[in-house]
Amino acid sequence: MSEKVQPAAKGGPDVKKFFKKVFNSLKAFFSKSYNIILVVFFVLLAIGVIAPLVSMVWDSLTVHTRVEADYINEIWEKNVKKGDFTFMQWPTLLFNTQLDVGMTQSYSVSVFWLPLVRSLGMALVACVIAVLGGGILAFLITRTNMPFKKFISTVFVFPYIMPSWSLAMFWENFFKNNHVAAAPGIGLLQAITGICVPEWVVYGFFPTAMVMGIHYAPFAYILIGGILRNMDANLEEAATILKASRFKIVRRITLPIVAPAMVSTILLVFASSVSSYTVPAFLCKTNPSYFLSLTMRSALSVGKFGEGYVMATVLLVLSVSILLVNNAFTRSRKRFTTVSGKSGQISKIDLRKAKWVIAVIVLIVVVFFAIVPLFSFVIESIEETPGDIKTATLKYWFSQEETIDDVFLSSRDLSTKGIFFNSTVLSSLGRSIIIAVCVAMVCGTCGILVGYAVSKKRHSRFANLVSSLAFLPYLIPSLSFGAVFLSVIKNDAFKFLDVSTSMKEASAVAICIIVGSIKFLPFASRSGTNAMLQLSGEIEEAAIITGCRWSKRMTRILFPIQKSSFISGYLLPFISCMREYTLFVLITSSFTLATNVMEYFTRNGASQLANGINLLIVLFVIATNLIVNKVTGASIDKGIGG
Repeated sequence: MSEKVQPAAKGGPDVKKFFKKVFNSLKAFFSKSYNIILVVFFVLLAIGVIAPLVSMVWDSLTVHTRVEADYINEIWEKNVKKGDFTFMQWPTLLFNTQLDVGMTQSYSVSVFWLPLVRSLGMALVACVIAVLGGGILAFLITRTNMPFKKFISTVFVFPYIMPSWSLAMFWENFFKNNHVAAAPGIGLLQAITGICVPEWVVYGFFPTAMVMGIHYAPFAYILIGGILRNMDANLEEAATILKASRFKIVRRITLPIVAPAMVSTILLVFASSVSSYTVPAFLCKTNPSYFLSLTMRSALSVGKFGEGYVMATVLLVLSVSILLVNNAFTRSRKRFTTVSGKSGQISKIDLRKAKWVIAVIVLIVVVFFAIVPLFSFVIESIEETPGDIKTATLKYWFSQEETIDDVFLSSRDLSTKGIFFNSTVLSSLGRSIIIAVCVAMVCGTCGILVGYAVSKKRHSRFANLVSSLAFLPYLIPSLSFGAVFLSVIKNDAFKFLDVSTSMKEASAVAICIIVGSIKFLPFASRSGTNAMLQLSGEIEEAAIITGCRWSKRMTRILFPIQKSSFISGYLLPFISCMREYTLFVLITSSFTLATNVMEYFTRNGASQLANGINLLIVLFVIATNLIVNKVTGASIDKGIGG
């Protein structure tokens, strides 16, 4: 009798087959270097971007202190306590009708709604200034025979390379006078001409909007000028042949073509300006709650963390919404062809004798806002009495003795010696450089890796997801992004990164490197992706056939080919990080970075030291940019100027 074969356990072979199939699929997936890169960066970005955002939103729904709990209970007759989850932080900020001490309007109107409206209005005015200034200059450079175009094009980008707060300091240095109570001393305008401008010109809405517009005008110039230079000249030539007037050509052809760049500029400038902190901090000394970014910083500084995170969330939603509108508009314009393979050289508008008048006017404006600030910082840093050049002295640069009497600095063993002998200034400047270098190395390297992986799987949803996550930090306002990580380091598990808890500047340096690396990754990732997409796959395939390792292919083949593009992925984060203040203000002390020290000296009357530090930072940023551009041949205005 034959043995009866026992049936296999139900599903046994199928389960084994299934797991074997999964294992083989995973093995094949992870055998590709770009798949490993995508998975690693997806995990890192989820931890570094998504998790902190969730933490910030959660903290806007949490009672952080007993003072917050008592305030909510008093207003809404609740019974919450420290650590409770509650939605009441939102109505406490947005719909609180109580009058606090010194307020003439309700708490919500004074602290949230009026600052928000002012911020929106300021951002709108800044957009108009940026687009008009940058757009008109781009047209003059690309479409007219105006002289001095190369010099103007090079110098005009300085206000964008310089930190925005440098322009704010220059504005104050130039217009302050002894008729404005908040202004220490007299400015250049009063010293030279005796003219005293009213307070609203020195501090408040008008100067803040002007400085933000001037700072972003080169940004508009770069975007609009690039399109004007590269657009198909045949379009305008055809209109000229049909005897259309120059005005009609500009109105019916040129403006519609540059419309996407103009809309992008408006939306991006608006999103950046509405959440700016540094410029309002310098130019709103008479009203420290004038804009929403200032009230947000104030709320977080005095322990109203819930309200601060609510404001940060509002700014975040506002900026992301604006930028999503920009992306939608850009996508809708993709089918408009403005650059073709057959393009003639459009004839330039002959300005005749007016070209010299226009050139002189443009030169005066450009030099005033790009070069004169540097001289003003020099003058302000050597004057014993602000506004009186007769009191000029070099002690604020070279003195080995204390230059000002500051009890707080003395109690913390911090120095007010001349800048070149000032341990506080030099150590903070050193920390700024260390952070900028580390952030540049991390961003540049990660940007190349992300660009490589995304370009290899450009049609994959997973690659697009990783690319979007890498770009997401760009959409988050700097102050809100700093608030995100302030929320994280207030957690017990990460308090060692909180300088206010550890009392060690190394903690602030560590968190600044983390925050900066994530925030400035979009610059490097987009640069790396664009560079990799320009490379033919055959180049790497040929190296693979010869048995060349992946690391060798990257360092010996791909990197040298696109060296300039990759270097910009290191340079942009370095410059941005070196001049940054808004991003780090919430997670550092008053003496962590050079920008912190400069702001402290400005606030406490040591304007000479503050201007000296400002000059050093600006010169360092500009020099680094020019040196790298000279060595690599890259320039953000290259191809626009004449």
